[in-house]
Amino acid sequence: MSDLLVSGIGSLVTNRPGRDLLGVVGDAAVAIVDGAVAYAGPEGDLPEEHRDLPLLDAAGRAVVPGFVDAHTHLVFAGERSGEFARRLRGETYEEILAAGGGIHSTVEATRSAPDLAADAVRRATGMLANGTTTVEIKSGYGLDTATEVRMLEAAAAVRERTPLDVTATFLGAHVPARGMDRGDYLDLVVDEMLPVCAPLASACDVFCDDGVFTVSEARRVLLAGLAHGLVPRLHAEQLAHTGAAALAAEVGASSADHLDCVTPEDAAALRDAGVVAVLLPAASFSLRSPQAPGRMLWDAGATVALATDCNPGTSYVDSMPLVVALACLEMGLSPDEALWAATRGGALALRMADRGWLGPGAAGDLVVLDAPSHLHIPYRLGSGVVERVVKGGAKVG
Repeated sequence: MSDLLVSGIGSLVTNRPGRDLLGVVGDAAVAIVDGAVAYAGPEGDLPEEHRDLPLLDAAGRAVVPGFVDAHTHLVFAGERSGEFARRLRGETYEEILAAGGGIHSTVEATRSAPDLAADAVRRATGMLANGTTTVEIKSGYGLDTATEVRMLEAAAAVRERTPLDVTATFLGAHVPARGMDRGDYLDLVVDEMLPVCAPLASACDVFCDDGVFTVSEARRVLLAGLAHGLVPRLHAEQLAHTGAAALAAEVGASSADHLDCVTPEDAAALRDAGVVAVLLPAASFSLRSPQAPGRMLWDAGATVALATDCNPGTSYVDSMPLVVALACLEMGLSPDEALWAATRGGALALRMADRGWLGPGAAGDLVVLDAPSHLHIPYRLGSGVVERVVKGGAKVG
């Protein structure tokens, strides 16, 4: 952990409650001591004991908390550009999956790959350059015990070989393995995979949707995961409305993700149960499918997060700034709401209380923008808006 003083900040987004959603402070400074924020506020009020820390001059630029990417499939092998072209010709995601493509294609490549960690580290390094400082990584492209373990070990390698903070999620119930009876596969997930994978993960996820796993099947896996100490999460209401969001509320999941087909009743249930709605606009954009109703979820009082869904098939995206822009342009969120969702919202989805904000006690993770305001994140769609990344008080990008 490092010490650092970031001074000369023209506009500081703290995400601390105040006069506005983002708690913006002008002419600001951030002092980081032993990797944690000791002060964040007007530079004129900076305590004397922090004035001699190693200096990073923001030169009037804007500073925001490090992005928290709460939903990724960062560990995989192979690529599916051909499927992208097939979708552009009119084939649906479901049709490609049923024909043996989609996730099954990635499973074959992942099972046979000799080294899963190297490419995952490379992708994670790209995320870091785009301002992500904390990332969630799922398994789910193994669909057998040995490969699921290898995937979670690769996620741990990302944690060890990059400055990123990594939290791992077991997604053995991604789709049923090809050639296996559905019931036998669920038995494998619950009775064999979970006991050996649980020590390598902090959460358990299920793809609960049409043609994948039913609500009752997902409930069985999530309750088994809870028995192993894993926090429930759900791929919910992406392809059709199945009742997965209601299940997320029922089991006290930390998040329900995708939610393209969510209803106002679901939004109220998620809000009341404290389940974070993790929205993935790049996935829907790539699939050319209707976006999740971000505006409705936000107005209903649900806690909203944004994430990349980085994966080889439907959202090969490593840029949270791009996701923020898509949420504004495609989902109706304001720039302030989208930035909050990509930082503080993501941290709440992962139940990481010290991430996604800047104030005493928060992790010393921040992004210096090559811009005078956070509004440039969605305004400069797809451009390099990140000037500098600080992780735990260390300049890492």
